[in-house]
Amino acid sequence: MVVIRKRLIYWLVREYIKKWGRRIVLFFFLGLGFFFIVSLVLPTIIAKIPAGQKESIGLVGAYTVDRLPQIILDDISSGLTTVDENGKIKPALAKSWRVHENGTGYIFDLKDGVTFSDGTKFTSKNIDSCSQDVTVYRPSDHVIAFKLKEEYAPFLTTVSSPIFRKNFVGLGEYSVKDIQLNGNFVESITLSSRKNKFKIKKYQFYPSSDSLKTAYSLGEVSKILGISDVKYKNTSLEAFPNTTVKKTVDYHKLVTIFYNTQDKVLSDKKIRTGLSYTIPDKFTYGERAYGPYPPVSWANRIENSEHIQDFEHARLLLSASSSSEDSSKIKLVMKVLPKYRKIADEISSIWNKNGVEVKIEEVNTVPDVFQVFLGDFNIPDDPDQYSLWHSQQGNNISNYTNLRIDKLLEDGRKTFNIADRQKIYSDFQKYLIEDQPATFLYFPYEYEIIRK
Repeated sequence: MVVIRKRLIYWLVREYIKKWGRRIVLFFFLGLGFFFIVSLVLPTIIAKIPAGQKESIGLVGAYTVDRLPQIILDDISSGLTTVDENGKIKPALAKSWRVHENGTGYIFDLKDGVTFSDGTKFTSKNIDSCSQDVTVYRPSDHVIAFKLKEEYAPFLTTVSSPIFRKNFVGLGEYSVKDIQLNGNFVESITLSSRKNKFKIKKYQFYPSSDSLKTAYSLGEVSKILGISDVKYKNTSLEAFPNTTVKKTVDYHKLVTIFYNTQDKVLSDKKIRTGLSYTIPDKFTYGERAYGPYPPVSWANRIENSEHIQDFEHARLLLSASSSSEDSSKIKLVMKVLPKYRKIADEISSIWNKNGVEVKIEEVNTVPDVFQVFLGDFNIPDDPDQYSLWHSQQGNNISNYTNLRIDKLLEDGRKTFNIADRQKIYSDFQKYLIEDQPATFLYFPYEYEIIRK
C-alpha cells in the first residue's frame, strides 16, 4: 500500500506540473520582479504618507508676524546672497555680482527659472530698496543694480535678507500654510513643502524652556530647538525613550561683561583688565570666547591664550589701580539678565576672593545706566561691529571712546579686499582687547532634542 501511494503522489505531481508548470514559472518571476520594484519605490511611497512627514518643532520666545525667527524665514525664502558659517558670502538668488564705482555700485545677475510659492515668476521687480540711502535700478527682469551714497562693504551681507511678496509668499523650500495668533504674538506657524505637500513643519512657540520641555514630554512637539540645557525636573531629556540630543555652539550670540568706561571706578583700564584676568578659562554654559568674533569667522585673529586666567596678574593690576588706593576694597554693582544669574554669581564669587566687592541686581533689559552689565549681543554676519564700539553710536553701551578704534571701524566698512579687511579687524581686536571695555565670556551651547 505504501508503494502504491508514493506512485500515486508522483503521478499527481507530474500531471499538475505538466498542466500548470508554465504558469508557476511565470508567476514566480512576476513575483520576483514585483518584489524588486516595491523595494525600490517603497521609500518614495512612504515619503508621501502624511503621517510620517509632519514635524512639530518647539521654540522659546515671543514673536510677532513682523519678527519671526531666522530659521523660519530661511525655510520660507532666501536673499540675493547667503552667508556661510565662516562669514563668507555665497550666491543665492543672485548667481553673480559686480562691485563698481569704488564700492558704491552693485550689480546683481539673477538666477533664471525661480518662482515664488504662489507660482509667480521672480524678477528684479520683486526686490525693494534696502534703505532710503540706496537707489535701485532695474535694467531688466534678470538684473538689478544698487547705488549707495557711500562705500559700505557689508552691503553683500545686507542683501542676504529673505525676499517676500505679501503674506509671506517667498522663494524657499516651504510655503506658509497657516499662522495661529494669540493677540499680537504668533502661537504657531505651519509650513508645507513646495515639492511634497505632505511634508509639513509646524513651529510652536513657548514662553520658557521649562514649558517647552513639558510640551515635549507630553508629546506636543517632536523636536526642540535652541534650549540651553537638557535638565527636566529630576531627570534629563537625554533619558527619554527614542530621544536624540545634539549639542551645538551658537556663534551668533556672545555672552559678555560690559563695563561702563565712563564710570568713576571702571574708567581705570587697570581695573577692567584685572577683572578680565580672573575669568575662568572654561565654562559649562558655552565655548570660551577671548574676542568679539567666533573662532569660525574669517575675521577672527585672536589666539585662545589671550587673557587666560591669572589671579596673580589680576591682583597686581587691581591693587595698582587708583580706586584701590582710595579704599580697602573696590565696590561694584553688576546688573544681569535673569538667564545669566548663575554665571553672574560665579563671577561675583571669584571677584570677591580677589578683593572686589560685588552687588548683583537683576534687570529684564539692557540698562541705560550701569557700572557692570552681564548680558549678550548678537554677532552680525559681517565682522563690522561699528554700531557697538564706535564712539558716536547709540548702541555703544560701554560709552567706549577710542579714536584708533573709530578709525579702524570706519575703514573696515569701506574696504572690500578680504585680506585688507582681515588686517583691519585684526588690529581692531588687538586694541579692543587691550582696552577691555568688555570681557567676552562664551558662545552659548544650544541643544537640539529630537524624538525618533
